[in-house]
Amino acid sequence: MSYNFLEYDQEQMLLLPPSLQEWVGDGSLAKLVSAIVEELDGNGELCAFYARYRTDGWGRAAYPPRMMVKVLLYGYSLGVRSSRKIEQALESDIGFRFLAANLKPNFRTISDFRLENLAALEGLFSQVLRLCQEAGLGKLGQVALDGRRVKAATILERNRTKQKLEEQARRILEEAAAVDAAEDALYGEDSRGDELPEQFRTQKGQLTAIRRALQEINQAEEKIRKEHQEKVEAREAQRRLGKRPKGAEPKLKEEKIRRIRVNPTDPDSRTIKTRRGFIQGYNGQAMVDRGSQVIVAQDLCQAAGDFQMLAPMLDRCEEQAGARPEVCIADGGYWSETNALLEDERTELFIAVGSSLAIEEREYRPRKRKNAPRKGPQAVQMRKKLEAPDARAIYKLRSQTVEPVFGQMHERGLDQFLLRGLKKVHAEWSMFCTSHNILKLWRSLRYCTA
Repeated sequence: MSYNFLEYDQEQMLLLPPSLQEWVGDGSLAKLVSAIVEELDGNGELCAFYARYRTDGWGRAAYPPRMMVKVLLYGYSLGVRSSRKIEQALESDIGFRFLAANLKPNFRTISDFRLENLAALEGLFSQVLRLCQEAGLGKLGQVALDGRRVKAATILERNRTKQKLEEQARRILEEAAAVDAAEDALYGEDSRGDELPEQFRTQKGQLTAIRRALQEINQAEEKIRKEHQEKVEAREAQRRLGKRPKGAEPKLKEEKIRRIRVNPTDPDSRTIKTRRGFIQGYNGQAMVDRGSQVIVAQDLCQAAGDFQMLAPMLDRCEEQAGARPEVCIADGGYWSETNALLEDERTELFIAVGSSLAIEEREYRPRKRKNAPRKGPQAVQMRKKLEAPDARAIYKLRSQTVEPVFGQMHERGLDQFLLRGLKKVHAEWSMFCTSHNILKLWRSLRYCTA
């Protein structure tokens, strides 16, 4: 019996392309990432990455910063964020090998480079956004603003009250004292002995984290007490003027103080309510251009709500994109009487006053919500504005503009941050936004050349 199969020989000798440029296609994402970084480096816009290196040529040779930036940007574009997975990809993935020119930094080098260049990596967002604008993307006509709640690199169950943290710290200190006493008996009071066991070194790190968490709780407690004192002093000032203060006497919320919880694994993270329940995480903000779905402004905060982020995001758009948008559309989470007054000759606002879904339906049916006053003069004016068919049509653009962007980020693995701490997580969010814009630019160029 004779089969007619293609030749299959795993020991066959091959002549690979002599140039790494031939390993990947001209229209590939890897080629675009390389071109972007090379242009930024040629313009001197990557100088922040070079600041920590010696300029006299001495010392051990380091990996080129532009190569490390290419590898990280490409990894985030593909949803490969783990430094260990990036190290594996540098051996098995043609795109990674092309960008690294067959250099193979280990995962620790990749991780250290990312942590040592958080501010510089965050600055890439504005630089890549400028390239998108030069290509005709992100024109700042109509934009949609929304926030995405992302889990921190910890869990809700790690939250602790002040009492629990103090008990844990006391237990660690007692264990440390016991270890010290045992070492004194074994080595003598003047002898150092061997290194402490790994378990105890870990406990020292835990103690540092607990002290940081206790500091967060103390600050939150101090804020509550300060607000109470300000209310008391304001009422006393009214009495001194001969006026009778309105309402009941302010009471210090002791129960609220006792309920304060902080996560020692990531003290900067906060308990945030989402549609699927509570998470321990952060609130990532993105302002997205309607025509291209390019992110024109991004930020990240600890607050569970969105309303306090409208003004900062308009400022961030001016800072990162060079100007404010002509139209900004936002859901009811951004509504407040103060926010409505942010509308000026530069930016027209369309903010839901009631239910966002009601506006997107045919009939406008505003819904009252607790703790969100919707009866002020600005609310009446905005409701009247959104009742117009043209305004309702504009508002419908919100969900189809910004929500797909978050969906695409989720598909690339943004269900949980890998880093801990506000500064590090802020940089990671920025890297996701930067890589999103790179993908939009890449697809735009492919469509234009198709």
